[in-house]
Amino acid sequence: MTLKGYSKLQEELRHLKNVERQQIVDAIAAARELGDLSENAEYHSAKERQGIIEAKILDLTEKLNKAKIINVHEIISDTVKFGATVELMCDDVSPILKFQIVGSDEADIKSGLLPITSPIAKILIGKKKDDLVEVTTPGGAKSYTIVGVKYI
Repeated sequence: MTLKGYSKLQEELRHLKNVERQQIVDAIAAARELGDLSENAEYHSAKERQGIIEAKILDLTEKLNKAKIINVHEIISDTVKFGATVELMCDDVSPILKFQIVGSDEADIKSGLLPITSPIAKILIGKKKDDLVEVTTPGGAKSYTIVGVKYI
């Protein structure tokens, strides 16, 4: 996991513990005041939400405890590895695609964070600038040239 991804998960865990956990405690208390708990939909909904939040807290805690943090700024390589920011060009007129290869827990395609377990990342690993890679997409096979490999 990258240092940035680790920090993001830490912040999510802090938010769950300090904000959402307190909100659900307040919601349960308010629902209790409504009366008979056996027929109290607000209470049962709040308790269910509490279970989901606690499960997320447990999951994030476990992920953070097991995480191996990679500081990409310390990597010096011209080869695509975990943490690399890779720039791909399909042809001379297409915009350059830019992705950082990250752990599955920090992946966000819309933000350019490509999980290392993805087919594209698996193809890119071990390649260098100016290498040609072929990627199978739903629209068919496409060839890309790696125009940049950076660790930023």
